[in-house]
Amino acid sequence: MSTLVVCVDRGGLAPDGPLVGVEAVRELVVEVGVDDPEDSRVNCLLETLRVARDLEESGEEAVVAVVSGRGTGDAVAADRAVARQTDELVERFDPESAVVVIDSAEDERLLPIVESRVRVDAVDRVVVRQAHDIESTYYLLKQFLGDEELRGTVLVPIGVTLLVFPLLLLLADSLTIAVSAIAAVIGVFLLYKGLGIDDLLARLPALFREAFYAGQVSLVTYVVGVGLALVGMFAGAIGVSGMADPASPLVAMRFVFDSVPWLALAALAASTGRLLDELLDEGGVRSSLLNLPFGVVAVGLVVRGFSAYFLERGGVIAPLTIPAVEFGPVSVEGIAFSVWTRLALFVLSGILISLVGVRFASYVSESDVEEEFSGP
Repeated sequence: MSTLVVCVDRGGLAPDGPLVGVEAVRELVVEVGVDDPEDSRVNCLLETLRVARDLEESGEEAVVAVVSGRGTGDAVAADRAVARQTDELVERFDPESAVVVIDSAEDERLLPIVESRVRVDAVDRVVVRQAHDIESTYYLLKQFLGDEELRGTVLVPIGVTLLVFPLLLLLADSLTIAVSAIAAVIGVFLLYKGLGIDDLLARLPALFREAFYAGQVSLVTYVVGVGLALVGMFAGAIGVSGMADPASPLVAMRFVFDSVPWLALAALAASTGRLLDELLDEGGVRSSLLNLPFGVVAVGLVVRGFSAYFLERGGVIAPLTIPAVEFGPVSVEGIAFSVWTRLALFVLSGILISLVGVRFASYVSESDVEEEFSGP
């Protein structure tokens, strides 16, 4: 098996080439090294000799050669010279494959010329150890610029920022406002990409179309859930609008206290629709979906209880009381719960509902398994 080990150079390394043979390449190494010891082409020629030696030691027949351009600065003439010399090597030795040795990104552009004439099994890029970081950085930048998704994710936001920042400085006439606006936009964009919202929005039309044509109940319950979530956000905004100190931590607690019931109902509606789809499906219901509605209610109760604790301690809401009730001759006095009792009731209710959900899901799953084994 004959393998052509060829050093490709776009400059005038061997203008009268192709240069063939181990001795000829060794003489060229000495000549180039004496003229310029810092020339990276010396390492490229030595690497060519090393690759040929390793191939011969493994039992293959290696043909060492050097092809190069004319060194005149004319890129077209240099490429044609490389093509002509490669044709001479292929016609003379008829190699089955080739190993191309290069030392720069400029020489790498000549690779298609060699590939069009002989099968290239390997490309050996020689990087001088002192310049490793620079060369590595170049290849990383080249790979980065060649990736369309990375360009859109990194370069586009940077470009928009550089364009918008001076406009904000002119319009707002304040460096603080401009920097704050840019930071806010970048933060929203990072959350948008980091949370995968772009992928979700890209899949959303297909998901809705599939759910609509399949007649899934969850399509309607998802819309109901979105509506309830919007009502919850609106209720939370109304609750905090009348508070005197907007910077107080109690504002966030008030927003959570007023919005959590609606948000829990939204999640309950969405999870119930998903559960109904599973029930209508012949594949059966997963235990995790059976427990999901109970988990939603439990989390809502616990969050509501903790937010109520902080609000009651801050004097924003009144203690939890049960009013007095009269049934004819029977009367029940009102009961006022302390702040700790109120918190304990909500937390214990959430835990109890969660345990009921786990038990219910386990019972249904066991029933399904027993029915499967006791079938006809």
